[in-house]
Amino acid sequence: MPSKPDADILVADLLTLLWENQLATAASIEELGVWVKSQGGDDAHSKAVEALEALDRNASAIAGGIMALRR
Repeated sequence: MPSKPDADILVADLLTLLWENQLATAASIEELGVWVKSQGGDDAHSKAVEALEALDRNASAIAGGIMALRR
């Protein structure tokens, strides 16, 4: 069984990968939202912006948790 510090590092590494996936997903949603708006899909664009705001809020909390684990 890994020691506590090793487990913290493992969890931080895994969370970092998930956080990076979240950032990539956000970038994709943003690009698609811009394209949808250019095609006249204002309602869908608004929903994409709402989803991006939720991802942004959660990204800050995840980043803070990762930093706490790495200390």
